[in-house]
Parts: sequence; C-alpha cells; structure tokens
Amino acid sequence: MPYCAKLRPALGLAGLGVLAAWPLVMASPYDLRLFTLAGVFAILAIGYQFIFGYVGELSLSQGAFFGFSAYVTGILAAKAGLDFAATFLASVVACVLLAVLISIPVLRLASHYFALATLGVGQVLLLLAIDWQSLTGGAIGLSGVPLPNLFGFQIGRGWPLLLFVWSFVLLAAAAAYQTKRGLYGLACHVVRQNAVAARSLAIDPDAIRFAMFLLSAAMAGVAGALHAHTIRIVSPEGLDFKVMISCLTMAVIGGRTHVWGAVAGALLVVHLPEWLRGFEQGYVIITSGVLIAILILAPEGLAGFVDRILPAAPPDQATAAVPSVPMLQKDRAAEGMLMPSETPILAIRGLTKTFGGVHALNGVSFSLMRGSITAVIGPNGSGKTTLVNCITGLYRADAGEIVLAGNEIVAMSSDEIAARGVGRTFQSLRLVDDMSVLDNVAVARFRSEQASLGRAFLTGRRDARLERARSHALHVLRQLGLDGIATAKCASLAHGTKRLVEIARAICLDPMVLLLDEPAAGLNESEQAELAGHLEALAARGLTLLIIEHNMEFLKSLATHMVCLDYGELIASGRPSAIYQDERVVEAYVGRRPAAEISA
Repeated sequence: MPYCAKLRPALGLAGLGVLAAWPLVMASPYDLRLFTLAGVFAILAIGYQFIFGYVGELSLSQGAFFGFSAYVTGILAAKAGLDFAATFLASVVACVLLAVLISIPVLRLASHYFALATLGVGQVLLLLAIDWQSLTGGAIGLSGVPLPNLFGFQIGRGWPLLLFVWSFVLLAAAAAYQTKRGLYGLACHVVRQNAVAARSLAIDPDAIRFAMFLLSAAMAGVAGALHAHTIRIVSPEGLDFKVMISCLTMAVIGGRTHVWGAVAGALLVVHLPEWLRGFEQGYVIITSGVLIAILILAPEGLAGFVDRILPAAPPDQATAAVPSVPMLQKDRAAEGMLMPSETPILAIRGLTKTFGGVHALNGVSFSLMRGSITAVIGPNGSGKTTLVNCITGLYRADAGEIVLAGNEIVAMSSDEIAARGVGRTFQSLRLVDDMSVLDNVAVARFRSEQASLGRAFLTGRRDARLERARSHALHVLRQLGLDGIATAKCASLAHGTKRLVEIARAICLDPMVLLLDEPAAGLNESEQAELAGHLEALAARGLTLLIIEHNMEFLKSLATHMVCLDYGELIASGRPSAIYQDERVVEAYVGRRPAAEISA
C-alpha cells in the first residue's frame, strides 16, 4: 500500500477527533446551537449527495423536501400534539410520497430540464405555505414546536439536543457509506458518468435514479423534522430557494461523492458567516470570496482535494479461486441456452428503422451462428451503427424482428437485452476514466450478482457480491492479458488498451452474442493483430461475434461471414472472399465502374 494511502486512516481519525472536540471547545449555548444546526444541514447535504453526487442529477427540490418536512412536523407537533416518533415518521414518509409523485413526470427529463422542473416544486410549495394560512400560519409561520419528546423523555437544549441530532448524522453517514462502497455504488458511478454504457451492462439507470431520488428526499425529511424541533418554529423561509443554494454549496464545497465532504461542507457553510461576522457589512463579500477561492483551488471539493494529494489504495485484486475453464457463457450453458452451431443464435428479420424520411435500415435480414465471427461492412452512413443500436435496444426498430436464442427481444429495453445475453462495445469509448480497470469490468456483474439498494444496506464488513464480481472480472482480464493493469485508472491507459478493457467489460456479462463497433479504430498493426487473436480465441470458446469495421485487412483473416449494408439495405452476404469480389460492394465503396472496365 502506498505511503499516502496509509495516511488516510490516520487523517480520518484526526478528523473525527476534531469533530468531537469542536463542541467541547466552543461550549457556549449559542455555539452548541450552531453546531446542532450544522448537524441538521449535514444530513441535508448527505441526502443531496445521493441524487446530485452519486447519479449526477442536478435536482433543485432538496430544499423543498426539507421545508415540506418541517411543515409536516410543525403542524403535527404544534397543532395536533403528537410526539416526536409520530411526527418524525410522518415527515419522512410524506417526503418520500411527494418524491414518488414528483418522480413520475420529472425523472423522464434530462439535464437542465430536470433541474428546472424540480425547482418549480419548491416554488409551488412556497406559495401554498404562504396562502394556506389556516393550516400553515401564512407568512408568519407556526411557532411553539416542542423539543423532541421520545417515549416520554424530552430532549433538552444544549448537549442533549446536539447529541440527538448528531446521532442521526451518524446514521445518515452509515447509509451513504453502505450505498457507495459496494457493487451498487459502482453502478451508481457508471450511471453518473455514462447512462448509455450502464444500460449496455444490464444496469437500469432509471431504477437507480428513482431509488436515489427517494433516498435523498427521505434524508431531507429527516433534516427538516430535526430542524423544526431545533429552532422550534416553522416558516416559509424553510422553503426559500436560499436553503437549496446553501445545500448545493455544501455539497460542492465539501465534495459531492464523499460522506465526510458533506459534513465538512455543512460545518463550513454554517460557521463561516459567524466567524466573519466581526467584519460587519463586509462579511458577506468575504464569505463569498472564501467559498470561491475553495472552488478555484479544489474544484472537486475539499474531499476531492484530499483524494488528489492522498490517493486511496487501489482495490484489492480478487484472490478467490476461479475455475480453470473459460467462464464465458458457463451460466447459460448450465441453463441449456447454448444451441448447436448450425442453429441461429441471433436472427434479424426485416429490420427497419427510419429517421424522418431517411431509411437508416430497410428490411435487413441475416442470422448469426454460435461461435461465428460476422463482419458488417459498408460505407459511412450505410446504417451499421444503427443496426447495432437496434439490436441492443438503444433504438427501437420501426418494423422487423430480432430473435435471440428463440426469444423475441425487439421490444425490450437495452438493459434487459444486455441481461438476456447481448454485450457490446462502442465506436467512441465509454469507460469510466476515474475508476480502476478492475472495477470498470467488475461492474458488469451487477445484474448477475443481483445487487440492489436494499442488499447494499444489509451488507456486512465484507461485500461478498463485490468480491465475486472482482474475481470474475480478474479472470476475464487475465484471459486478455490485462491482469497486470487491473489496479490502474482507465484514464492512464493507451487507446488500444482501453479498447481491450471495454471488450473485457462486455465479456464479463457472460454474453451469448458480442457486438463490436469498430474495435480496431485507432490501433496500430501490432495492436490489431493482438486484438484479432483475442477475438478468435473468444469465438473458439463459443462466443458469437458481430463486428462493425472499415478496416478490411483486419477483417480479411478474422471474419467467417460478412454482410454489407448500403443506404440501409443489405446488398451482399457471404464469405469474405466472395464479398470482396461482389460488384455491388465495390460499387458501394468506390462508385460504379465504366462498362468497358467491367467487361475487361
């Protein structure tokens, strides 16, 4: 383990010591109250990391959930007289139900549309809080919210309330840690970086985004309920957009994917204005300047800055025993899904896809036999990548059938198709650069290991699913001669090596069919020869390959069958030697030759 990695545990313990000593040193009632509020906002920021940090969606509704929860708590505690256990549970459940209602239309949106839609939620709730005076107290709000009363014991001000709130911070941190550390956390990372790649690995980004959105809302519900009991008043200020801005600032300043970063961001944002209060009118400008300086010096946040100067130890290579026989398709073989080589494992019949008035594919039909290497050639714009996108569910075909091992898959989602046994690579690499090679490949086992949020919460000290996934991934990397770079970050690899890693990731799905979109692009001759050797070995083990490629020399000795597309239509199909001599293929690539030349 590198020396820097060894320093991280000591630094973490030192940070916990400082956190514990802080309220002992700053022990006035006001300081204790401020530290308590910092704990409330730490929970809010930890919750926001689920949707903003882990899956990369800029939600602007976290403040709305926070204020909504505070109002539910205030109304039930101040008006109905319910105790903390009832009001707390009701507040969290109400936030989750509101998130479910919002997610139906909102999670379908992307990028800034998602952000604007979630921003509107807070504005609607703010107007309701102001106008519904009989219930919410209007612009004045509700006062008289009691201190927490749990099972007949009242939590007093000062130290009791501080410890009570920070115990919830520990629970929130534990939930975030469990979510992030295992196979489910790796899947979240891939969803954040590239949702299309996630779908190709049988990961459903929509399901993960939905789970993270609900979890962030639940955490906001916890924070809102504790805030109402701490300040003992509920007002429209809790729904103001400033709360959302503060939460976003905490997440960005601290580091949006680190639990301790959320805590550090909350402590800094809550205390910094108080520390600079002596500058009177200038403290706002100075506070803003300090936060901007942090973002300039550490754009990845305080936690990211620590990662940069003290890198974490690379993941341990799986040491579990792996079978000496190839692992490709072993599960499917056990299920009896592998067919004789003369039976099509993938049949495409009359496949049609149009974009406007342009036929990208027009009645394309051909079949793939198990263990074959089929090349798809054709000039640019002939429909080759569209074909792969339709087979893998990225595009929905307008007509035709796609039959995999006897099952129709044309109407399935891309993640379901991947789970059925279709792996793919991309023309433009879609690896996660800041993940190790081992984890980039291991995440393909997400569906096979049945990883889920619930199982992530219940995982003990050792994550058996992650260990099995890494063991499987290491075996695949060893097959391709990549085990020596398993702990390297993908960003540090050469282009040719990245191509092999992406192929290894697809193989780790244990697919029946592997689709490769221009795998030789950007490779030199020696790298092409090495890649061809690996692909031939995979086909010899029973894996069916469909390769889109422009490099005819690369395909000449590799492909066992070849099809040619032109303007979306299949114009030739057969052995490579016959395809190279086919007049329609030559015409598609170089144009029609003069009649005299043809007769000669």
